[in-house]
Amino acid sequence: MLIPVIALMPEAENHTQPASKCWRRAMIGLAIVALAVGAAWLEHEPILRHIAGWWDVSDELAHADAIVVLGGDIDVRPFAAAALYKQGYAAKILLSNIQSGKAERLGLIPSNTELNRDVLRKLGVPETAIVIIGENNSSTQQEAAAVREWAVQSQAKRIIVPTELFAARRTRWIFDRELSPVGVEVFVHAFPSPGYTLADWWRHRHGLVDFNNEVLKYLYYRAKY
Repeated sequence: MLIPVIALMPEAENHTQPASKCWRRAMIGLAIVALAVGAAWLEHEPILRHIAGWWDVSDELAHADAIVVLGGDIDVRPFAAAALYKQGYAAKILLSNIQSGKAERLGLIPSNTELNRDVLRKLGVPETAIVIIGENNSSTQQEAAAVREWAVQSQAKRIIVPTELFAARRTRWIFDRELSPVGVEVFVHAFPSPGYTLADWWRHRHGLVDFNNEVLKYLYYRAKY
């Protein structure tokens, strides 16, 4: 009875050997994946910082005919424009005439345009330097078209547009598209956004939201215009 048992032992080993090899291969594969994920995690900050740095665009400034205040965040845009005005980059500030909401039309709250103008005044920009452009602007494209109309009428050749970090690429594209055909050079000045910088934007909810929104807006603008 020993002989059959001995004869069967090599066959049993042949059945277990492939399973063992498969297990080892699976473990090696998992180890490689784990190392790759770990390496990606360790390097995610430089990668995200590089992505944001590529997305952000900002031109070296020169003296221009006007500085543009786009509609939107009154806590940053008119302040950036006033700072550039005081540094002598332009003698005029173009203020976008933003489309008013229902409460604004009823006079219950001031419009975005009025608030921006009040901020500029408080920061020392004279009324004579402020020019309202457009009517019921509701997009960056409409604002760029309003700037183009003013530039053609005033024979302006250079415009400065200050905007937030992640909005700069879309802003530059749409302003170049509208103003380059009429011979107007556009300088986009990207300023730091409140609450985050290019070095840590992914750690802040507003940074993640702003970057995501601007990527989608940029793609939308490229597809629509």
